Amino acid sequence: MKPLRPFFSFFGGKWTLATRYPAPTHRMLIEPFAGSAGYATRYAHHDVILVEREPVVAALWRWLISVSVEEVMRLPLDPEKRFELAPEPRSLIGFWCGRGRTQPANTTTSAWLLSGKWPSSFWGAYARQRIADQVPRIRHWRLIEGDYSDAPDVEATWFVDPPYIGSRHYRARVGNYDHLAAWSQSRRGQVIVCEQKGATWLPFVHFRDAKSINRGVNTEVVWSRS
Repeated sequence: MKPLRPFFSFFGGKWTLATRYPAPTHRMLIEPFAGSAGYATRYAHHDVILVEREPVVAALWRWLISVSVEEVMRLPLDPEKRFELAPEPRSLIGFWCGRGRTQPANTTTSAWLLSGKWPSSFWGAYARQRIADQVPRIRHWRLIEGDYSDAPDVEATWFVDPPYIGSRHYRARVGNYDHLAAWSQSRRGQVIVCEQKGATWLPFVHFRDAKSINRGVNTEVVWSRS
């Protein structure tokens, strides 16, 4: 079965890089910093648990897990009409209007979007149909709204992709990376922790250089345990 594609774009999303990381070795897969759940989306048939502390993102995932195909297909194609919708679908379209953000865009949509030259990159018929086709495949997913430490203490594949140390892009940041390091090392099962070059709170090793949303290059590092 084909892997799912992202339901929305999010800053630091790992969907493109996900296949470069080790594949999950456990049936249960937990992302304690969900964001757009790029790793879980690649392995959607697993028993996925998303943990997200940002209320807007948590509410959006809760909606996606339960929304009907028919409701998705009723969403307006005109992105300006998103402001007439309930908060969750409004957030969904907002993330499609402003890519690579940690919050949905609330401004007038860009000329790039309205030009129609990139139908798979911004909100429109393609995006709506893709989401409608995919939501039945995440009905078994579970969402926990809370901090990473609220995740169940179970044996699983843990994909830990926190706000990188020093990043200013996130409203909800990690308060204590030493605590996150100890918590990550205490997880049972397979653990994959993502960071960027310069982080020292775990013994990270070079992973790969990746293009960022602003066309720069980020050096990704990783700590993992099978």
